[in-house]
Amino acid sequence: MFSSASRRSSFCIAGALVLAALLGPAASARADGVARATAAYARRDYLTAVRILTPLALHGDARAQSFLGFMYENGYGAPQAYDAAADLYRQAAICGNPFGQSMLGLMYDKGHGVPQDLVLAYKWLNLAAARASIREREYFLRLRNAVASKMSRAQIAEGQRLALLWAPGLP
Repeated sequence: MFSSASRRSSFCIAGALVLAALLGPAASARADGVARATAAYARRDYLTAVRILTPLALHGDARAQSFLGFMYENGYGAPQAYDAAADLYRQAAICGNPFGQSMLGLMYDKGHGVPQDLVLAYKWLNLAAARASIREREYFLRLRNAVASKMSRAQIAEGQRLALLWAPGLP
C-alpha cells in the first residue's frame, strides 16, 4: 500500500514529463488521459477535455491540474473562474509542475483569483524557469523579468529568497 506522500510524489514526477513522453507506448493510464484531453483540446472539444481532466486533477495529477486550471481561467469547456483556476495552478505548482508554477505566478501578477502580489508572482515564475525544459525556460524568464521590472530590489530579493526556500510539496 502506498502512502499519501508517495502517491503525491509519483503524481508530481508524472506532471514533470514532457508531452512526447506521455504519448509514448509505456505511458500510464493517467498520462493517456492527459494525452486524450490534449487531443480533445486540439479538436476544440473543450467539454470532453474538461470531462477527462477533472478526475485526473482530483486524484492529484499535476499535469491535469495545470491544464484544467488553464481551461477554467479561459472559460474553455467550463465557466471562467479565476478562483478555481488559481487553486488548480497552486496544486500543480506545489507538486513542481513548471506550467502550473508559471500560470500561478501570472495569476499573482494580475491579481486574478488571488490577491495581487508581485513577490509571489516572481517566486513562482522564477521556480518555473528553473524547472522548465530548455524550450520553455526562455519564455518563463521573460515573464519573470517583466514582473521584476515592476518591483523594487528588496521585493526581488524577497522573491528570490522564497524561491530558494521552496521544495516540492510546499506552498
